Amino acid sequence: MKIAVVIPALNEAGRIEETVRSAIPASAPGQQDGAVVEVVVVDGGSEDGTPERAAAAGARVVASDRGRARQLGVGVRATCGDVVLFLHADTQLPRGYERAVASALVDPRTVGGAFRLRFDRSTPGLRIIEWGARLRGLLFRLPYGDQAVFVRRSVLEAIGGVPQVPIMEDLDLVKAMKTRGALARLPQEAVTSARRYLALGPARTALRHGIAAGAWALGVDRARIAAWYGG
Repeated sequence: MKIAVVIPALNEAGRIEETVRSAIPASAPGQQDGAVVEVVVVDGGSEDGTPERAAAAGARVVASDRGRARQLGVGVRATCGDVVLFLHADTQLPRGYERAVASALVDPRTVGGAFRLRFDRSTPGLRIIEWGARLRGLLFRLPYGDQAVFVRRSVLEAIGGVPQVPIMEDLDLVKAMKTRGALARLPQEAVTSARRYLALGPARTALRHGIAAGAWALGVDRARIAAWYGG
């Protein structure tokens, strides 16, 4: 099995090296236990040295216009893995993640999945958000992008690729995946930066996410959600 790890990035020089290194199997770069890994960073025009640091850490870097969905699409087209794993630039994969992905996909009914969410900081508010993410996964099978969503390439092609929308492409992707089969909820933890939650406060950030997700579920125009969320 070949796993393509696609990392969209924009001005992430402070974190991209750790993220890339977490995606490269430690004991044998490029190959471990039958899983071959390619790591591609799709840079959206960084001005802080992100591409150079990503390349130094072992990733192949390709350029793209900015926009997460657009960058993810470019990354998919630039890779050839049997499985595509989408990784945020400020999220680190657990050791042995490639074995966990391969094991989950032994069942042909499983089309993809995601990891368990954990923040790189621990506060009561952040722990509540982590618990909420686990509950959301249990009840609705709806992981967010910071949980390192992965999908069989054949399924991704069948659903038309990464949805090209201005925001919340991760939820659109997962929703489409669920129409094709089961999603695996892996117990291993993807560790993501808490910086955005701490900048506004965990409660306020979680509320914004909840409102945006509710608007998505109700079918509100995506451009309107993006304009509100960005503001």
